[in-house]
Amino acid sequence: MAKKSMIAREVKRQKLVAQYAERRAALKEIINDQSKPMEERFRASLKLAKLPRNSSATRLHNRCQLTGRPHAYYRKLKVSRIALRELGSNGQIPGMVKSSW
Repeated sequence: MAKKSMIAREVKRQKLVAQYAERRAALKEIINDQSKPMEERFRASLKLAKLPRNSSATRLHNRCQLTGRPHAYYRKLKVSRIALRELGSNGQIPGMVKSSW
């Protein structure tokens, strides 16, 4: 189980990303528009830099929904490999059977 503080930090980042998504997209559109004057694009890049760091989507990290584990994460199922094995062994995932021979 991951530390509760790490899970809380990730939830906080998710909220910030959602809150600032529109502003970031608008500023990036201005920055990437070659037809706009250089000064306006530079001002937009300064505004983008003043936004909180944690509002960037690249700062998010996938975590297991059950344990909070950040590594060996299956995106489709939103759980880690360890949680997946436990759920499969308990018969809680349809069609999944633990191999044995």
